[in-house]
Amino acid sequence: MDKLWAPWRLKYVSSLAKKTKGCVFCRIQRSKDDKKNYVFLRTKHSFSVLNIYPYNNGHVLVMPNRHVNDLSKMTSAEKADLFQLMEKTQNVIACALSPRGFNIGINVGRAAGAGFPGHIHIHIVPRWMGDMNFMPITGNTKVISQSLDMLYQVLKKCAHAKK
Repeated sequence: MDKLWAPWRLKYVSSLAKKTKGCVFCRIQRSKDDKKNYVFLRTKHSFSVLNIYPYNNGHVLVMPNRHVNDLSKMTSAEKADLFQLMEKTQNVIACALSPRGFNIGINVGRAAGAGFPGHIHIHIVPRWMGDMNFMPITGNTKVISQSLDMLYQVLKKCAHAKK
């Protein structure tokens, strides 16, 4: 299997963490401005937010409210809430975007690829047949087909319809 190495990504993600004081996810969680922060679902222990640096259109993050870096440090109630919200978020994305599949994953620790290793989060990335075309391979450019503002509105509409 061939691999496409992206070593520049670590420097980029590390620089993002340095730009804000404290945890960016905790700041978003505490904020009351969900629209500004692209938070489209909240539960007692968790929230879902658009990834503002997406790998693909519709890439979202699901995370606990509490600043914790590993599933083993979460209570049973927090874990149950997190995974129920992950499932609901996947259903909302399916409603809004009709993907043909999903990549769902958790990176625990910097060595595993976690850009923000202090606050655990689940990546949900919708996928379509043919969504990897020549642009990322030859042009080192990923084409994202929808603005975050437009995507947020569609996800909120589907989230409201699913209640």
